[in-house]
Amino acid sequence: MKKKKNLPPLTHPCHKPVSSLLQQRTYIIHKNSIMNLMSVRVITADVKKLVEFYNHITGISAIQYTDDFAELQTQWATLAIGSTRTLQLFGGEEVAKAAQNRTAIIEFITENVDNDYKRLADFLQHCIVQKPTTMPWGNRSFLFRDPDGNLVNFFTPIMAEAIKKFDGKLSSR
Repeated sequence: MKKKKNLPPLTHPCHKPVSSLLQQRTYIIHKNSIMNLMSVRVITADVKKLVEFYNHITGISAIQYTDDFAELQTQWATLAIGSTRTLQLFGGEEVAKAAQNRTAIIEFITENVDNDYKRLADFLQHCIVQKPTTMPWGNRSFLFRDPDGNLVNFFTPIMAEAIKKFDGKLSSR
């Protein structure tokens, strides 16, 4: 554990400065970071359909906590799937809109993206965006859309720098 550090006042470009109580809060710094990305939540009108889709493409069984919420947990992060009904808990239906994302990509590192493409091509035939392609940054990527239209990327690092970057992110590497 590293020393405590007072952070500068918190502001957000879309809002007024964060309350002075929060601004005065002291944080404990671990490895030069005060946070860790734990999950990304997708809001959907059909939790069951998305859960079945992600179970199928990843081979990982999602944990269905309620009819309105499930999580697909990997070693490094979690894909949370929440129903539109959960929006009431976050301030109302206008907070997020199901099936309208066109800015984020849900990415999964995989041992062999070409094998995943062969395994899933028939299942995904109508939602493939890009067959496996080597990207300039050293990953081989396979892009497709989930039933809500969210962009999904299965990728395998294939060039030395990318392999080094993701070293340890797959148990067999």
